[in-house]
Amino acid sequence: MAEITAALVKALRDKTDAGMMDCKKALNECNGDMDAAVKYLREKGIAKAAAKADRDAKEGVIRAAVAPCGCSGIILELNCETDFCAKGDKFQGLVNDVANTLMDSKASTLEEALQVPMAEGSTEEYIKAMCSSIGENMALRKFARLTADGIGAVVSYIHMGGKVGVLLSIKAGKEETVKSDAFKALAKDLTLHIAAAAPKSVSSDSLDPAFVAEEQEIAKQQLIQEGKPEHLLEKILPGKLKALYAQSCLLNQVFVKDPAGKMTVEALLNQAGKELGDDISVASFVRYQLGA
Repeated sequence: MAEITAALVKALRDKTDAGMMDCKKALNECNGDMDAAVKYLREKGIAKAAAKADRDAKEGVIRAAVAPCGCSGIILELNCETDFCAKGDKFQGLVNDVANTLMDSKASTLEEALQVPMAEGSTEEYIKAMCSSIGENMALRKFARLTADGIGAVVSYIHMGGKVGVLLSIKAGKEETVKSDAFKALAKDLTLHIAAAAPKSVSSDSLDPAFVAEEQEIAKQQLIQEGKPEHLLEKILPGKLKALYAQSCLLNQVFVKDPAGKMTVEALLNQAGKELGDDISVASFVRYQLGA
């Protein structure tokens, strides 16, 4: 039987952040084998995490990362149970580790992100193991990756300390446009707008047809309840649809920083294009709101 010294117990505690008694027990169970003891504690940690799985994890943070080339980026939502935990150094360190690992991976969906290898095991296993150390149920709830196809850039913005996050892919026709300060300022303004205005799609063409149909039916029933005759509905509903696009589609929304409150995002892009002598457009965006 190997001698379980205080130094050995401390070394295991430093590696795992488990309690001293848990570390001593693990070393005794594993005959002083450090690697086996780490595995033992991880398995124990995962078991504890499973016991916490029925507790709601509705707090947390949104985090984004963009490659140095500006050609791709990721955004994720990592949840925990309390705001106190979300602001703690351990949780913030976990978020950083996960975000950096996923940025360097090829994962493009949540399912793929959960299986990306980390220091020990997959991303999902690593987060579960950390539940024991941090003491709360945690989970990677959302993940997305955007890539600038052709000439363009991916930019990000995090609002309210991680309560809202935006990842945007914006396109141009010339490389010099993408490198210009005016283009970078425009991209930043667009992420601020998306964070504030919460559009559901880039344009009406990309708006979910099921959502449009449901909203049209709601508008129709409201008009009927207001006593509008049936023959007038076909004349009124197009106006309701236009209002829906103005509220839900990025290009149709009024730009939040326009003092007059009249310029749409589409008009803003056209104006910027003329000033830069280029064609600028929004390829795609992702907006996450914590818990939504």
